[in-house]
Amino acid sequence: MATIKLISLGCSKNTVDSEVILAHVLPAHWTWLPSESAKHPDILLINTCGFIGDAKQESIDMILRSCLLKTKGRIRKLYVMGCLAQRYGKELAAEIPEVDAWFGVREPEKVIASIVGETDAVLADFNPERRVLTTPAHYAYLKISEGCDRQCAFCAIPLIRGKHVSRPLESLLKEAEALVRQGVRELILVAQDVTCYGLDLYGRQRIADLVRALARIDGLRWIRLQYLYPHSFPEDLLPLFESEPKLCAYIDMPLQHISSPVLQSMCRATNREKTMALLHKLKAALPEAVFRTTLIVGFPTETEAAFEELKDFVKEFRFDRLGVFTYSEEEGTPAAAMEDVVPAEEKERRADEIMRLQEDISLSLNEARVGKLFEVVIDREEGDYYIGRTRYDSPEVDDEVLIERADGKLQIGGFYEVRITEAEIHDLYGRVVGAC
Repeated sequence: MATIKLISLGCSKNTVDSEVILAHVLPAHWTWLPSESAKHPDILLINTCGFIGDAKQESIDMILRSCLLKTKGRIRKLYVMGCLAQRYGKELAAEIPEVDAWFGVREPEKVIASIVGETDAVLADFNPERRVLTTPAHYAYLKISEGCDRQCAFCAIPLIRGKHVSRPLESLLKEAEALVRQGVRELILVAQDVTCYGLDLYGRQRIADLVRALARIDGLRWIRLQYLYPHSFPEDLLPLFESEPKLCAYIDMPLQHISSPVLQSMCRATNREKTMALLHKLKAALPEAVFRTTLIVGFPTETEAAFEELKDFVKEFRFDRLGVFTYSEEEGTPAAAMEDVVPAEEKERRADEIMRLQEDISLSLNEARVGKLFEVVIDREEGDYYIGRTRYDSPEVDDEVLIERADGKLQIGGFYEVRITEAEIHDLYGRVVGAC
């Protein structure tokens, strides 16, 4: 049988796209080699990210390394898909002729047809609800929409992935039910902005309706939302965090900044006062919730005073999880017309300063969890530990709970009651009290 290896870079939405490709290729007598496999595939497919400078460089580096493998005869064909290919495919094809084909973000049928060689059959059989999971079997990402209608000045996603397009609710439920039948216990709903779900199809935001429908699926234990946009936050979603036990009280809201002038120049459709009002409303209603955000430092209009305001905000609100990006100019965006006045070294200094603040906050918040009991799902084994997560942590990006394997045999994908015994900046240590 012919073999395919798929390397998926970037966000979880790319992961879903990759899993759909696999689901349609493997039945056509292809064998999937996991990315960590040392075996050489007949076809290597790279799903790229083109969101920011570092992500683009990672994708290009992976393509060039793969080209070297192809010249050595270790790969028969090399295909590239995803955001980088969508944005720069023509230019890259001229510069990297070793790549056999380039595919954009909305061309899964073309990718599949190029691999299996049966275009008509692929078009007739294609179904975006079919997936082969590349995540651990107990959790999966559910991509509820594609593209984005927001016009944030720094962001190239609308240029790459186009306008916001919601998937029909019925299709999502059908896919979710199939995933749960396969053993998935946690669904992580992903989109560029989950709060906009349904606007294009139904004329109103229907993310709360979708969550209610998913929560009725027997066997599903956790539902997690990524990412919530602060402007036009759906009012009917807030009570669901309180009343629906399957919906994790996990507020993942990329705020980018807090200074009103900076937010205005970023075209974020909000300001400091509105942002603070929303955050305090959420925190008052959901005292047990964790809050995750991402920030951008070094935006062209970020003065030293604006940066100090951002630091004070981080210290005041004390986010449970926080990440920082340094601004990078993306051609074609409104911000690209602004003069990038903050030197690269200053951007890095500001990012480091924010992260040092956050490390102190994270350690303090984690230390407050010592002695408390949490429901923990076990994701994997690693060295002397089982690695798990609480319902307040998303896989790969948030804190993990380490449980010594010597304490007893645990099931991957199992849910346990765990008492936290020790805390670090990004990790917790615990002991199992019993099964949940």
